[in-house]
Amino acid sequence: MRGLDYKWIEALNAVVTQGGFERAAEELFISQSAISQRVKQLEKFLAQPVLIREQPPKPTPVGKKLIGLYQRIRLLEHELIPELMNDDVSRPVQLALATNADSLATWLLPALKEVMTQRQVELNLAIYGESRSIEKLKSGEVAGAISLESQPITGCRADYLGRMDYVCVASPDFVQRYFQQGVNYQTLSKAPAVSYDQYDDLHRKFLADHFNIARDSVINHNVGSSEAFVRLAVSGIAYCLIPKLQIERELTSGELVDITPGFLLSNRIYWHHWQLETGILQEISQAIVSYAQAHLPQ
Repeated sequence: MRGLDYKWIEALNAVVTQGGFERAAEELFISQSAISQRVKQLEKFLAQPVLIREQPPKPTPVGKKLIGLYQRIRLLEHELIPELMNDDVSRPVQLALATNADSLATWLLPALKEVMTQRQVELNLAIYGESRSIEKLKSGEVAGAISLESQPITGCRADYLGRMDYVCVASPDFVQRYFQQGVNYQTLSKAPAVSYDQYDDLHRKFLADHFNIARDSVINHNVGSSEAFVRLAVSGIAYCLIPKLQIERELTSGELVDITPGFLLSNRIYWHHWQLETGILQEISQAIVSYAQAHLPQ
C-alpha cells in the first residue's frame, strides 16, 4: 500500500504558512496548479478535506495533524542530514513555541538567550493563554507549550517550571481615588480593571472567589499586552493583577502599591514538549526548564 507523499504535505504546509496558493507556489518554486494538485491528491488519498478554502486558507483538524507531522520530520532532518553529509552549514531550523504573555514578558527570553545566540534557530513565539496553549501542541502547530495543565498529552511530557505569583496593584493616585475606604465589594465594584483578553479568567476568578463580584458588573478593559498592563497601572488608569516578577522595580520605587498586602494569586506552570527530543529542541527544553526552576518560586 502506498503511503503518504510528503510533497503533498509540504504543499499543504506552504499554503497555510504563506496564506494562499500563489505565495505557496512561489515558496516552493513550482506552479500554482501543481500546489493545488498536490493538496487535492492528499485529500483524495485520505478521503477527507485537509484545507478550509477561505481567505486565508486554514487547515482542517486532520490538516493540522499532518502539518505537525511534517514539521517534526523537518526538524529531525535538520538534525540528521548535516551529520550524514558532514556539512556544518545549514539553514536555520524553524520552531514555533506557545507561551503565555506573562512568561514572555518576564523570564522566557533570558531562558532562551543562549540557544538563540549560539544556535541556528528561528523561533516563532506565539502568545496564547495558559489554558489554550496545550491545544496548539495537540494540533501540531507548535513544538512546545507553556501551560497550566499538569498532565501531558500522548507522546509528550510535562515538566514543572514553577509558580507565577500575581499581585494586585495600582498607582498611589488610583488608590486615593478608589480605595480610600479599603479594598472591598463596594470599592472594587466602582474601580476599573484590566484583563489580557476575553479568555483571561484570572481577574474574573479574583473578583468572584474573594469578593463575590461578577466581572461583567464592573469596568474591565481588555489589553493584549503584559507591558501595557504595567503602563496602565502606573498611569493610574486601572488596577491590575500583574506578575510580581515583572514589577519589582515599580513596587520598590512606590510607583505601584500592593492594594491587597499579603495576598498572592498563583499559577503553577508546566512546559509541555515531545518525549523523544534531540538536538536543538532538546536544548530549548533543557534551557526553559532549568532557567524557570532556578528563577521562579517553586
